[in-house]
Amino acid sequence: MTQFPDQRAFDAIGQGFDPDPSRALSLRKEAYTGADWFAVDRKGILAKTWQWVCHVEKLRKPGSYVATQIAGHPVAVVRDRDGILRAFYNVCKHRAHELLSGEGETTRIMCPYHAWVYKLDGQLVRAPETEHLEDFTPRDICLDAVQVEEFAGFVFVNLDPDAEPLAKMSGNLETEIRHWAPDIDQLTFGKRLTYDIKSNWKNVVDNFLECYHCPTAHKDFCDLVDMDTYKVTTYDYYSSHMADAGQSANSAYDVSNATVRTHAVWWLWPTTCLMRYPGRSSMIVLNIIPIGPDRTLETYDFFLETPEPDAMEIDAMRYLDEVLQVEDISLVESVQRGMETPAFTQGRIVSDPTGSGKSEHAVHHFHGLVLDAYRRAAP
Repeated sequence: MTQFPDQRAFDAIGQGFDPDPSRALSLRKEAYTGADWFAVDRKGILAKTWQWVCHVEKLRKPGSYVATQIAGHPVAVVRDRDGILRAFYNVCKHRAHELLSGEGETTRIMCPYHAWVYKLDGQLVRAPETEHLEDFTPRDICLDAVQVEEFAGFVFVNLDPDAEPLAKMSGNLETEIRHWAPDIDQLTFGKRLTYDIKSNWKNVVDNFLECYHCPTAHKDFCDLVDMDTYKVTTYDYYSSHMADAGQSANSAYDVSNATVRTHAVWWLWPTTCLMRYPGRSSMIVLNIIPIGPDRTLETYDFFLETPEPDAMEIDAMRYLDEVLQVEDISLVESVQRGMETPAFTQGRIVSDPTGSGKSEHAVHHFHGLVLDAYRRAAP
């Protein structure tokens, strides 16, 4: 059984971090390699933060539902008969069997184990063969609720009942997203790409948050966007990454007919990345799903103007899948292997005070949020 880190470990994990990125070292390698710290990540970060579920289009109709996993726990999100969005632990109150699976539409929630039936608001309405039980009243039983929120065209949940609403804690993020993507609610699902990565989830986030590595590792990308205009801005719980589309031909994909000419990307603490690449109006959602100390799943969901991608989008998906992701996965898996050796403890944060893309100040910002969460989780 994985042991939770003791107080000494919590005291040591923040060594080298400085509030000023120009003086800071990165997060120590133990946070990326230890099963004990992964347990802290699940309990102290993933179970206490807003986690992306889907685009609102999947949950528009009464009776529509999506079942998912959040911090290792089964959760179901349902639109009830009155149009209210609800989320529950996807666990029957009888013998803990999971209730819903996948996604779809239903008029009720029936457990596939013993046919206990719940209304879409979570209230138990029928439990077969229980008429002769003493002190058993179905109306006293209800599924355990989970916080759920519609935000910028998407649905998020939070397992922490005391968590601040996403709309409040995220500051101006929704306003910023809707400025650049005013049609985000009307976009429709086009395609999903999935990846299984041999790396800790924090390495995946670190890599996403800086383009210091781009001139070396992503030469195509550096033509796709104008790196001279790339700017990264950090806020309390998110960061924005903005650049103009490149002005000349590039080897990533052809954007000569693009109607969207801005590369606009947002990272929302801790695991959601929203991306608007040059092309037609669209939004890509990268959902980072921590599985173990050295294993992370990723889903890339493409939301488009039409269900079928156009030629430019097909080429962009090819580039992201066959080039950009191949490059990034190779990078983070190599970093993970390096962190497992005695040759590395932590490294220097490379920060540009002007906020350019070729800077690691957003990585430093992320590490500060991780350490804040660790302090709150300490024994």
